[in-house]
Amino acid sequence: MHTIQSLVFPELWQILARADDLPWEAFRPGIEIHRLYPAEPNGAAAALLRYQPGASVPYHLHTGFEHILVLSGSQVDDNGTYGAGTLVVNPPSTRHSVSSPDGCIVLAIWAKPVQIEE
Repeated sequence: MHTIQSLVFPELWQILARADDLPWEAFRPGIEIHRLYPAEPNGAAAALLRYQPGASVPYHLHTGFEHILVLSGSQVDDNGTYGAGTLVVNPPSTRHSVSSPDGCIVLAIWAKPVQIEE
């Protein structure tokens, strides 16, 4: 098992000013990911996701809780549009697709892996 020290993000909103300095990786077309800690097999994961305008994630199933905090821009799913400062909690067994017409950065915390339904 990989040992991780505590992660502390005082004034989380200030991470937006340094977003371009973070080590982003390709995640999906038009979406980059900055992992906050390595995902455990079948376990929790947390990351920042940066959506370019018009980027989307296809329908997917949540096998555990998902918490999304929109830090900038807005994100859209089957239930609505969520602007900066919105916390969305998707319970296990829910499905949806996600897009960001104008681009956004979100903090995503997954209790268990997500299953993409392409």
